[in-house]
Amino acid sequence: MTISNDPSLIVHAYVDGELDAVQSLEIERQIAGDPTLAAERARVEALRSAIRERLPREAAPPNLVRRIEAAITSQSTRGGSHVSSRPSWRALAASVVLTAFLASGSTWLLLNPGPTETVADIVVANHLRALMATKPIDIASSDSHTVKPWFNGRIPEAPRVVDLGQKGFPLVGGRIDVIGRVPVATLVYQRRQHLISLSAVPSGALSSMAPVPRAIAGYNILSWTDGDIIYWAVSDVAAGDLGTFVKDFRSAT
Repeated sequence: MTISNDPSLIVHAYVDGELDAVQSLEIERQIAGDPTLAAERARVEALRSAIRERLPREAAPPNLVRRIEAAITSQSTRGGSHVSSRPSWRALAASVVLTAFLASGSTWLLLNPGPTETVADIVVANHLRALMATKPIDIASSDSHTVKPWFNGRIPEAPRVVDLGQKGFPLVGGRIDVIGRVPVATLVYQRRQHLISLSAVPSGALSSMAPVPRAIAGYNILSWTDGDIIYWAVSDVAAGDLGTFVKDFRSAT
């Protein structure tokens, strides 16, 4: 039985419990024999765990269900016989509530860190948010001369951008993240099927520098200071690969 060749679709459906018993057994067999699928399952489960641990539960407004039901009823009245092929109002309501939960939860995590929240937590949260987004980058390019100028006018100072393609870490692009309510430049590199987020944070944006953990929720973290910039690298690549990336980035001209 063949379900799909897309690891993301396969594993997300499996972890979310959307497959029937036969499909689940087939996916488990594939995961057992495919390290890529096994790694993807571990990443998705770590993401779900991080969301449960870091984001508060958001209760849906009391009148949300009534509003959705009224909207669907109105739609069905206009749509006639074609409505039966569309998702039920309960499915639509679930999608709306989930979207609202993720959006509000991500905002809460980035702008309202708890008493034990560290910069490392926020860096990982930014990385997770990017992975959950349609695109993990705002500017897509492997050309450092395209990515660096894109930041001009968006942040006070464009980051240092180096080409590490020959080292096995091709540049994918960049985006703007928020740390300590300050917009910062984040470069995105790739290592095989994994993404590496590298944030360049002005030292003045951080009121204190807590010890940097080696990993959070399965994502490895490395940080170092270069002048008045504190760099934060986060990824689910192996710790050794992330260490090599940092070494190559720091030594590049």
